Amino acid sequence: MSAHVKIAFFDIDGTMIDIHTKRPTKTMLATLRQLQENGVAIVIATGRAASIVPKFSGVAFDSYLTFNGSYCFMPDGDVIFSNPIPTRAVQRVIANATAIGRPVSIATAQRVVANGIDPDLADFFAIGQVDVPVVDNLDEIVESEPVYQLQLGGSAEEYEAFVTGVPEAKVVAWWDRAADVIPSNGGKGRGVLAVLEAYGLSPADAIAFGDGRNDIEMLQTVGWGVAMGNAKQIVKDAADDVCGAVADDGIYHYLREHGVL
Repeated sequence: MSAHVKIAFFDIDGTMIDIHTKRPTKTMLATLRQLQENGVAIVIATGRAASIVPKFSGVAFDSYLTFNGSYCFMPDGDVIFSNPIPTRAVQRVIANATAIGRPVSIATAQRVVANGIDPDLADFFAIGQVDVPVVDNLDEIVESEPVYQLQLGGSAEEYEAFVTGVPEAKVVAWWDRAADVIPSNGGKGRGVLAVLEAYGLSPADAIAFGDGRNDIEMLQTVGWGVAMGNAKQIVKDAADDVCGAVADDGIYHYLREHGVL
C-alpha cells in the first residue's frame, strides 16, 4: 500500500462503530480528523439511508456514500450519484416479501418507513439505534418518491425469494438476520467510482475499510481494501489486508503502521 493515500472510504457499523457500544471511540474520531489534517478526504460508505447516517462528534466528512452506493452526495446536499430502484421492482419485492410473511422497510432520500416490523427487522434497526415508523400508505410512498433501498429481516435461505422475478434488484447483506435490496447494477463499488470521479481521483488513490459482505465490492474497487479483524472470513479473503478489530481501534493502528497518519 502506498502511504500517499488521497481519499479513504469507511463503512460505519462494525467498522467505525462497534455494534455493541454503538458509538465511535475517541481514537476513531481523532483518526478521522488527523486524516483530513494530512490532506486525505474522508468518506462514509454505508448501507444506511441518507437520513439516518449518525453524526460523528467534531468530524465533518467530505462526502457520503449511502444506500450501499446508490445515493452519494456532498455535505452541502449536491448529489454526486443517484441510482434508485425502478418502482415496478420495488412493488414486486414488497409482494414477494408479503407472500412469505416478511414486513418490508423502504428508504428514500428523505425517510425510512415500513409496512410492519418483525423481530429480525427490529433488531436490525436497533443496531443503528434507528426507530422506523410503520405506515399504512407504503404503496403511495413507493409511487411518489424514488426508493433507493429496501430492508427485510431474513436469512440467506430467503434471499432468492425476495427478488424472484425482479432482475432490476439484488440482495446484499452484512448481518445474518437481515438483508438490503438494492439496484442490480448498484453496490458500494459503483458508488466509490462515482465519488472518485467527482474528486478527479483514481482507485489507486483510495483506501477503504469494511467488515460486511456488502463491503466486499468496495474493498476490491479501491487501490487498497482492508477488512476489519471482526469481519467474517469471506470478507477478509476478499480484501488486500486485514487490520485489528473495531473494538481495538484497528483502523488507527493500521494507518499508523503504514505511514498514513
